[in-house]
Amino acid sequence: MAEYQKVGSLTLKNQGGFVVKMDFLFGDSPEKLHRLDGSRKDITLGFSETKDPGEYGVHEGDICTVYADVVAGKDKKGGVYFIYEKGSKNCAKFTISGTTLDNELGFNGVEES
Repeated sequence: MAEYQKVGSLTLKNQGGFVVKMDFLFGDSPEKLHRLDGSRKDITLGFSETKDPGEYGVHEGDICTVYADVVAGKDKKGGVYFIYEKGSKNCAKFTISGTTLDNELGFNGVEES
């Protein structure tokens, strides 16, 4: 199995002209990920959400990434994967930008929170 960085939270920042909701993908491998609803809170232009995936059902040791649920638009999956470790201070940061049907989800690195 590939080596993945351990994180305790994920951040999604919205720099696009739309509303997005933060969900998670998780599972045993990147090829077998399941979608899990996050807080379902609207993230509007210029705002971000940071969530602990364990609070939504991701288990310690699971592979996980962010899933950007673009309201009335094209959703995006994080292309970088992590191991969820409860209590880790590492936070994976993503930014989504563009328009509802033409958007990009970028990975901005992992920072200690």
